[in-house]
Amino acid sequence: MADVDADRIRQAVSNLVGNALRAVPEGGTVTLRSRADGDRAVLEVADTGTGIDPEHLPLVFDRLWRADPARGRESGGSGLGLAIVRQIVRDHGGEVTVRSTLGEGSTFEIRLPRAT
Repeated sequence: MADVDADRIRQAVSNLVGNALRAVPEGGTVTLRSRADGDRAVLEVADTGTGIDPEHLPLVFDRLWRADPARGRESGGSGLGLAIVRQIVRDHGGEVTVRSTLGEGSTFEIRLPRAT
């Protein structure tokens, strides 16, 4: 359990799940997991999608960054979703990270302080 603004965390998770669904081909999966890890509540959004190029991983939470530069607002969003996720999580005293392998998928992990 974590003491959070449910609407804001729902927005963050929705952004991550939406991105994962866009990255996963037909027959792929998106998995949500939660667990406690010491003093942190952890939520993971994992997909079996296209993955993110290792050179782009440091940029994924930057404003206006898009995995596919050919995608514009009409076909893939504003490039603000992951920056918003990062800000929401930071506002709750947490952190968000990503692990990814090209061609295998990505896992985004939100770590928040556990409720006392």
